Amino acid sequence: MGCGAFYTAGGHIRTPYNVKLLNQPTRRLTSARRAGLMALALCAALAGCESAPKDEYANISPDKLYADAKEDAADGNYETATKKLEKVEARASGTLLAQQAQIDLAYAYYKTGEKAQALAKLERFIRLHPTSPALDYAYYLQGLVNFNDDLGLFGRLSRQDLSERDQQASRDAYESFKTLTERFPNSKYTGDARLRMGFIVNSMAAGEVHVARYYYRRGAYVAAANRAQQAVKEYRQSPAIEEALSIMAQSYGALGLDPLRDDALRVLRQSFPNSPYLNGPVAKVDDKPWWQLW
Repeated sequence: MGCGAFYTAGGHIRTPYNVKLLNQPTRRLTSARRAGLMALALCAALAGCESAPKDEYANISPDKLYADAKEDAADGNYETATKKLEKVEARASGTLLAQQAQIDLAYAYYKTGEKAQALAKLERFIRLHPTSPALDYAYYLQGLVNFNDDLGLFGRLSRQDLSERDQQASRDAYESFKTLTERFPNSKYTGDARLRMGFIVNSMAAGEVHVARYYYRRGAYVAAANRAQQAVKEYRQSPAIEEALSIMAQSYGALGLDPLRDDALRVLRQSFPNSPYLNGPVAKVDDKPWWQLW
């Protein structure tokens, strides 16, 4: 028999009238709880609206915002310029103004030290706008970002040379400059790109010699000779091959390979008749920076 029902004297089932009254408080509690939850949700929504960041450039047109960003960049305030250019790129999407903002934004990233963001922006620009009149500048700036010859304070104090750093960035810079000179030989950026390409080649050759010198100092003469030989083969016109030939001769001599030593000295004598390396090892091979303890 159901809860709350009972039998009358005549055997009939009768439900108490107050069953409905017992159910009413439950409904009132549910309604109150629902109202409370709605109130909490409304408060949360209002709080979210109040805490949402406001766009300080919301009422400024893209053209005006771009002009302001250019003024900031001219004053050296690249961080502020970056924020404005990002807004211009988003609002003027699909227009020439957005393309120009992308290029300027890449340069602003470069000036603020955001190398990865600058390269990503340039790669995207080159991929999406292959016929842009600014494409030559995009390649030039791409090379410039990777070139980055600023060693910083510690690099200068330790007498660190560009050749002692990771050469992958130099290779990437070289490829960008090479593309520029091949596709846009008459570009106003091509002349400077060629000069930088020459510098990069010399730096990469010096990098190979630096590694060969490292091996030679530690008595790894086979590795030293091989690395120096690689520099001679790949960078024949670089001044760094003078020392490379010297390291080859000294390494072969240390290994007792006199014929190979004599061949390296012969090439050194023919290519650099006044080389100080012809008189034997010079300080450059064995010299160490002041900070190197091993």
